[in-house]
Amino acid sequence: MTATMRRFSRFAWGVLAYNMAVVLWGAYVRASGSGAGCGNHWPLCDGSVTLVSANLHKIIEYTHRAMTGVDGPLVLLLAIWAWRIFPRPHPAWKAATLSGVFLVTEALLGALLVKIQHVAQNADAYTESAHLVNTMTLLACLTLTAWFGAGNPPPKLRGRAAWTAAISLGAMMMLSITGTIAALGDTLFPAPTLAAGLARDFSATSSLLLRLRVLHPFVAAAVGAWLAIYAIGRLRIARMGALRVVVLVWVQLLVGLVNFLLQAPVWMQIVHLLVADLLWISLVLLCATTATVSNSARSS
Repeated sequence: MTATMRRFSRFAWGVLAYNMAVVLWGAYVRASGSGAGCGNHWPLCDGSVTLVSANLHKIIEYTHRAMTGVDGPLVLLLAIWAWRIFPRPHPAWKAATLSGVFLVTEALLGALLVKIQHVAQNADAYTESAHLVNTMTLLACLTLTAWFGAGNPPPKLRGRAAWTAAISLGAMMMLSITGTIAALGDTLFPAPTLAAGLARDFSATSSLLLRLRVLHPFVAAAVGAWLAIYAIGRLRIARMGALRVVVLVWVQLLVGLVNFLLQAPVWMQIVHLLVADLLWISLVLLCATTATVSNSARSS
């Protein structure tokens, strides 16, 4: 790996870390009910570039918009750098370009939520889930940009390796969607006690959002078991990556249990999301590493 590629990869990892911070702050915006802090104006805040008659919700939302404003130039610089140092068919070039594309769609989805006022107490599972899927795709593209930028060859999964990787990534995506539904239910319908919250989940008169929330722990257990089995099966060819996934699966399940018992306080929701993002990135890397090692073995 050349010095230029090393610097590019480090910068790409830095951009990924910054995007994780943006995602976590966005979750804080939702969990704190600050999504409508700037009204239905976008990208301005209440029609102004600067804060006017600021309150706490407005400051929280404005901070998120400022962070995304910095994110755009960072990803653009990453893409331009990739275009300059890698030939057009190179996977780092493609991943960086896709990162730019999904950052644009991320901003457009965020703008749509604001303009149609599906924020704060008017948030709904459909638009939140669409936003989540785009966010996870963006993080995956940034992860692969850093991975390919370090000189790793592109994965070429075939047969059983291809469908098991696809199932693992798809299952993680599905788990995250059910987690979004559960978190939205916690935010919109806070319960005074744990027992009262459980009673609402199984009540026929409760919101559909609450009745769907009960699915998340069962999906988490099933997906967690699958991901652990998937990772353990790849210990021989990607030991560190596989162990990282297994550890994060158990940490995430533990954090989810604590989040449930504490009735999802805002800070615990952020921790839960942080571990989920780390697990997603680690899973993407495990799939890429497994494919790379498998290809090298077949070539030799």
